[in-house]
Amino acid sequence: MGKNVKRIIHSLLSLNGVTLTKLAELMTEKTGKNYTLASLSSKLKIKSLRLEEAYVIADILGYDLEFIPKHKSK
Repeated sequence: MGKNVKRIIHSLLSLNGVTLTKLAELMTEKTGKNYTLASLSSKLKIKSLRLEEAYVIADILGYDLEFIPKHKSK
């Protein structure tokens, strides 16, 4: 389970030309909750980003999140 959420989100932001500050603004607009650069940075640093927030980020950046079953070995 070595995926680093912080790196993934920063990579997606970079690919889409969106700063963390802009993402915070867009998340605030979309959810009505107050997000700031500091609050998002902290969530990524201490790994406290909620799944609901990940869905919001994905939507803002034009992605879908989905859970795909692992193939079980027989």
